[in-house]
Amino acid sequence: MSRVRERLAPRDPMHPVAWARTELRGWARRHRWFLVVFGLGALLRLVTTLGYRPALWFPDSYTYVVTAMRPRPDLVRPAGYSMFLRLLEAFHSFALVVTVQHVLGLLVGVMLYVTVLRRGGPRWAAVLACVPVLLDAYQIELEHLLVSDTLFTFLVVGAVCLAMRRTLTPRSAAALGLVLAAAMLTRTVGLPLIAVFALLLLAYGVRRAAEGARPGRVVARLTVPFLVAALLPVAGYAGWFYATYQRVGLVGSNGVFLYARTMAFADCSVMKPPPDLAVLCDPRPPASRPASQEYIWNAESPLVRLPGITFTKETDTLAGRFASLAIRSQPLDYLRGMLTELGRSFTLGRPVYPDPETYGYYEFPATVPPSPGRHPALVGKEFAQRYEQGPITVDVVEPFAGVMRAYQDVVRLPGTALLVILLVPPAARAVRARWWPGAARARWSPSAARTRRPPAHRAPSEGAPSNAAPSDGAVASRAHGAASNWGVAWATAWALLLVPPATAQFDYRYVLPAAPLACLAAALSVRASRTGHDPLS
Repeated sequence: MSRVRERLAPRDPMHPVAWARTELRGWARRHRWFLVVFGLGALLRLVTTLGYRPALWFPDSYTYVVTAMRPRPDLVRPAGYSMFLRLLEAFHSFALVVTVQHVLGLLVGVMLYVTVLRRGGPRWAAVLACVPVLLDAYQIELEHLLVSDTLFTFLVVGAVCLAMRRTLTPRSAAALGLVLAAAMLTRTVGLPLIAVFALLLLAYGVRRAAEGARPGRVVARLTVPFLVAALLPVAGYAGWFYATYQRVGLVGSNGVFLYARTMAFADCSVMKPPPDLAVLCDPRPPASRPASQEYIWNAESPLVRLPGITFTKETDTLAGRFASLAIRSQPLDYLRGMLTELGRSFTLGRPVYPDPETYGYYEFPATVPPSPGRHPALVGKEFAQRYEQGPITVDVVEPFAGVMRAYQDVVRLPGTALLVILLVPPAARAVRARWWPGAARARWSPSAARTRRPPAHRAPSEGAPSNAAPSDGAVASRAHGAASNWGVAWATAWALLLVPPATAQFDYRYVLPAAPLACLAAALSVRASRTGHDPLS
């Protein structure tokens, strides 16, 4: 009650100034390592903006700009990122766009640090969780590309951090749904996250039932506002898409991309497709075929050779039928191919994949990148010049560009390190269950769940001894908290890693949004803090 009164009390307008005079130095000293990492990350982003002006381009960038300048749903990509570009269009500056993206990247690091501390993790773990997103050269390069990944990462990490509030309320559940809806409309890979977070709310209701609350009521109070807030914007976008193309969905390319994925293994001698599907077969053995994306964009692809554009309703339906038949006929080959693509996320090196052209877009260039060659990019270039109200040629400015190229050769998160980070939470839980089995039993014990929160999790009252030995319930609660805090971040990271290999193909930029969540999960798996004060103070 005292905290509520403090929050509602009138604020002294001079309070921030007084706090800066008396507390700023101590606060900066306590968070000095995070401030050092954050400062280095900000400096590297400044060097990037000075070295590559106004921004770096990817083939998808031009489509995003066309949708921003001529608002209508795109058949391949949802329009969330295009609306982000539209919001900044009045400034006529792609340099401003990538600057905002760099700020979003820095804010992701802040969210990770704050969440780890708020959930009771130690400061050293909070700082380490921020290092990849703040200092990884490929993360910084991705932020400088005009693609949706930075905005998507910011939204997904924001959703995970919001879900880790100490107490979920209907209002926070609705906010969570809105953030996830924005993420889904930025990249369709966010669609499975609705199920991940719905399971989180269900688990939360079950846990509250162990404390004596009615599980159905708790789940309904959280799930209903969450689903309404998440699905209404998606339904509205689907209605816009239907009004434009008379097709149900958010995009019109799901069948095409799944077809391209199955062409890594599809054998028509095994599938025995009907004549209308047989035109999509490739007579070459799978080992001699190109990367999956070539079956979407290459003019020699059986799909591209069909009459009309690749993403018509008829072509997409035909490709989806072929992909479905391939998966049903060769399920083990599909699973093997998916695991092979997933394994590319965890390589120690960084081999060229899927092709040198795509791989090169993720490297800081030494020379001015060539102009786009595909027709949609040529059209998009005209819209981009209207957006910028000037030329969009990239200027490579030395020595700043050279600094970032040298930095990129040295500083990155290897895929093997990402795998180790993902294994830390379950390993930590297994160790904790082995050496502190009482804590694991406490997780499922209703009597333990109804035990009052131990003093280690709240500020000590005046006169209370600060060196009192923790009770068995306190130890169990700390172990349970450390074991259960990381689940949503860990599950979300794996979902982001699994969906692209299952539905399209591996790409290095698809891995980067999962890295901060993996680091968050690893940091939260460390034993919770035993201090009673606010760790952010």
